[in-house]
Amino acid sequence: MTNKQFFLLLLLAAIWGASFLLIRIAVDSFAPVFLIEARVLFAALSLSIIALLMRRKVMVKGLIGHYFFVGLFNSAIPWMLFAYAAQTLTVAMLAILNATAPIWGSLIGRFWHGERISRQGWCGLGLGILGVVLMVGLAPNMINAESLVALLAATFAAFCYGIATNYTKHVKHKVPGFDTSHGSLWATVILLVPLLPFFPMNQMPSTDEILAVVLLGIVCTGIALIFYFDLVAEIGAASALSVTFLIPGFAAIWGYVVLGEVLTLNVLVGIITVLLGTMLVTGFSPMRFLKKRKRDLQPSSKL
Repeated sequence: MTNKQFFLLLLLAAIWGASFLLIRIAVDSFAPVFLIEARVLFAALSLSIIALLMRRKVMVKGLIGHYFFVGLFNSAIPWMLFAYAAQTLTVAMLAILNATAPIWGSLIGRFWHGERISRQGWCGLGLGILGVVLMVGLAPNMINAESLVALLAATFAAFCYGIATNYTKHVKHKVPGFDTSHGSLWATVILLVPLLPFFPMNQMPSTDEILAVVLLGIVCTGIALIFYFDLVAEIGAASALSVTFLIPGFAAIWGYVVLGEVLTLNVLVGIITVLLGTMLVTGFSPMRFLKKRKRDLQPSSKL
C-alpha cells in the first residue's frame, strides 16, 4: 500500500464516518424514507454521470433481479433503518453498530452456505455481541423503549449488510462492483417510490439539511463507492476491508466536532469490543497490516 493508497483509505473512512453525521443532521426534517430516497437518487445520478464520462455501459441483461436484491438488502432496508435509529442514537453509536456487519455476515454465511467458522471467529462473534450489550448496559439513559428499538433497528441494518455480502459472494453471475453499485442504487430508487406517500417529510428542510443530503448522496455514497472499488482493485479486498475499523473513530470525531457529542464510557467500550470482535471474525491483524505497510515502503535493493 503506497502513501497515496493509505491516504485514500483514511479519506474513505472519514467520508463514511461523516455519512452518519449527515444522516443525523437531515433526518429530523426529511424523515427516514424521504431522506434515503434523496440519498440514493443523488448517488445514482452521480454514478450515471461518471459512467457517461467514462463511456462505461452498465450490464443489465439478466441482472434486474440481482440489482433489486442487492438494492433491497444493501441500501433500501439498512439505510432506512439507520436513518430511523439516527433520530435517537449518537453518530458514534450508529457507526459502532454498522461495524458489526462483518460479524453478522460470518454468522449468516455459516447457516446459509455452510461456511466454517473457526474458534477465533466464534470468539469474535461473541465479542461483537458483548460489545453491543455493554454499550447499552453501561448507559442508563439507553434503557428505554425508544432507545432499544433504535438499537435493534441499527443492528438489523448491519444484519442486512451481511445478507447482501453473502449473496454477492456466492451469486452465479460475476458482476463488476461498479455495475452492482450503479444498478442497485437505481433499483433502490424504484423500491422506495411507493413508500413516499405513506411516510412524508416532517417539515420543510433548511438549506443546511438539503446540503447534508446532497453531500450524503454524491460524496458519501456515489464518490465513496468509486474510491472503495479503486482500493479493492489496487490493494485487494482484505486490505480495503480495514476501512471498517477506522469508520467508528472518525464518526466519533465528527459527532464531537459538529454536534458536540461526548465520547462516553459505553461508546468507548463499544468501539473497542466490537472492533476486536470484527477483527477476529475477518482475520484482520493490525500488526500484520502495519508490518506489510512498513515492508512495502522500504526501497527495494538491486543486486
